[in-house]
This record gives sequence, C-alpha cells and structure tokens, in this order.
Amino acid sequence: MAPVAPVTASGLPVPQRVAIVGAGMVGLSTAWYLQERGVEVTVLDRDGVAAGSSWGNAGWLTPGIATPLPEPAVLKYGIRAVLSPSSPVYVPPSANPTFLKFVTGFTRHSTMKAWKKAMGALVPVNDLSLAAFDTLTAGGVQADTHEARSFLAAYRTEQERTTLLEEIEHIHSAGQDIAFDVLSGDEARTIEPSLSDEIGAAIRLHGQRFINPGAYVHALADSVLERGGKIMSGATVTGVRDTARGVAVTTGEGSTEEFDAVVLATGAWLGQLARRFGVKNVVQAGRGYSFSVEIDHVPAGPVYFPAQRVACTPIGDRLRVAGMMEFRKPEAALDPRRIQAIAEAARPLLRGADLDTRHDEWVGSRPCTVDGLPLIGQTANPRVFAAGGHGMWGITLGPVTGQLLAEQMVTGKRVAELAPFDPMR
Repeated sequence: MAPVAPVTASGLPVPQRVAIVGAGMVGLSTAWYLQERGVEVTVLDRDGVAAGSSWGNAGWLTPGIATPLPEPAVLKYGIRAVLSPSSPVYVPPSANPTFLKFVTGFTRHSTMKAWKKAMGALVPVNDLSLAAFDTLTAGGVQADTHEARSFLAAYRTEQERTTLLEEIEHIHSAGQDIAFDVLSGDEARTIEPSLSDEIGAAIRLHGQRFINPGAYVHALADSVLERGGKIMSGATVTGVRDTARGVAVTTGEGSTEEFDAVVLATGAWLGQLARRFGVKNVVQAGRGYSFSVEIDHVPAGPVYFPAQRVACTPIGDRLRVAGMMEFRKPEAALDPRRIQAIAEAARPLLRGADLDTRHDEWVGSRPCTVDGLPLIGQTANPRVFAAGGHGMWGITLGPVTGQLLAEQMVTGKRVAELAPFDPMR
C-alpha cells in the first residue's frame, strides 16, 4: 500500500515548491528554514537583497526590549508634538482614509491594557529569537552576531530614566527575562567613554547582541543560494492567483511561474498583495532614518538615548546613528530634516562624534500594525501565507518568524507561538 502523502491543516498536500516575495531578513529567513525542511524555494524581490528596511537599521538583536510599538508613552507626545518635523514620532497631516484608519487603531492600542496583552504575545517568540540566529550560524550562514559587551540606555537625568525602569517592570511581569544594572553617569562613562558629560544616568542591559544588518542579510541570501535556492532580483510581483494545482505568481516584468504555496514578506508593502487574501489589518510604513559617522572611540556595543529615540550601533570603524518614527508613504523621498533632527538630538550626548560629516544617509520603512504585533501565518487562501508587520523588530524576530512559519507550513500543525499573530485577526 502506497504511503499517504502528508497534508497541511487545511487538507492540502505539504508544499514542495514555495515562492517567497521579499528578500529582507524575514523573507530570506523563511526561505532558509523551508530549505531545512526539504522545500525548494524561489525568492522574488523588486529591488534585491536587503533593499528595504533590512539594510540601514540599527541592527539590534534585543529580545529583552522587543516590545509593542503602540504604548502609553506615545500618547504623551500630544497632537502638537507628533505634527512637528523634529519630533521623534512624526505624523504628517493626511486625509488618506487608510492612513487615518491606521492612526485611529494605533492610538486605540496605545494603552497599558493593550500593551500588556501584546507584550504577552511577543514573549514566547522573543525567548526563541537568539536561538534561531544560532541555528542559522550552525547551518552555515557566514555572518556573526556580536555579543553586546555593553548595551547602554543613557539619560540626562534619573527622572528621565524612570520611564524605562517602569517599562522593564512591565516586561518582567509579562514573563520576559531581562537582566540590567542601574548606573550613574560617571559609571556609564567609565564603561563607554563616548558618552558626554551631559549623561547623568544610565541602564546597562545584559544578554543582548547586534549585527551589521545589511551584511548579515546578504550572507543569509548567499546561504540560501548555496543550498540550491533561487533569488530573483528585479522581479516585481503583481499577481498571485489560484491554479488547479497551486498558485501562479506573476511579475510586472512579464514572468509567470507556478508554485505549491507563496509567502508574502514584502514589509511595508504587505497589504498590497495580502489584502486580496483577506488580510484587513493595515500595515503602515513607520520610516526610520540612519547615517554613519566617525567617532574618536567606537563603542563596544549599542548606545541608546531613549528620551531622544536615537539608537547608535558600532558598524566596523564607524558609528551608525538611527532614529525617527515617521508615518509616511514608504516610497517617499528621504527628508533631510529628519537626518538633521537626529544629528542635533545626538550631538550633546556623544563625545568625539563627527556628526557634520555623515555617510550612508538612509531611510527605510518599517512595517507597522495597529496593535504592534506581526502578521504571520495562513491567509484566507490556504496556499498563501503572510510574514510581516514586525515594526521595529523585523531583524530581531526575522529568523524565529521563518523558523516557526516553515514548521507550520510543512508539518500542517498549528504553531502555538504564532497564534496571536494570525493575519486574519
């Protein structure tokens, strides 16, 4: 008697050939982990590997502080603050109905009750996130994750620091483990001489890591290729439709190919394709900016200025300085006012940084959802899956997303950790 072919939870055969739309951290991680389970993969991207928000972000692997973006502190800014181009959270005026729907939903979820519920959903995947990177390393991905010998959140005053201390208490109460030290300004400067005398208080986080995100994602792409996968750059996916045996993926460049299943991992553009398959949760671009500068003393690990929402990461012999949450169309041009605002916010807090000679000025669009939770799993079509909406945590949570989604797709079992992230919620 012939063996029974494995089927998914929807009763379809387990996919053997899968298309992944999007060549960022999430898409390539999903491709890699599908390969681990014997699936043939083709990755399609309109621009290329790490061309979106994966390249110029801060590169933090920080499960300890991977928290929902909608939070009560956002409401404290007030309407006048978020309309200011220099605000760390900038919401330009817009009459676009989709954008207004996002802002309304985001505001509704910026309460402590909603934050705690969302945080509880993130804890299980946060706990698995670093191990997923270790699996990639063990499997041959030729890129390092760096232990943060120091990871400092620095403030001018002890009063400013209370916000993060309170958040850490809430993180602990949600079940997320995070070890930290409370430091004076002098103690922080002893650890990290690049901090200026303006810094009067700090918190040192333990157990976190960081990467050069662009280099890492390119190494991940190389591994996918070495394992027999295909990566098609310059492939703008314009259509996904059912066929008798699977799904046909069509590109604007004129190609059509059939697969058993498709994963939509298109970041801030997720809704353009996923909406056709019943995904109603709005995905809005939360654009972040960065640049790199020379600094007299390159920090041993990330430095964060929470009050200014400025994140600094050592990348080679330079310091990458990143910040801003700008809710705007993902394809909008880089706004030099945002870059200048980040530089001016960091200037009094860093020592020896040449903030006037900037390199690699960049803007990228983080995919944000109204409840701060990603969209991972099967859509209304059992052959179409979503993987996106991670907000600021696509780098930290990209590999574990790929690992768990590949498990769900191939075993046909519901994965408990992904339940809160159902794209159909």
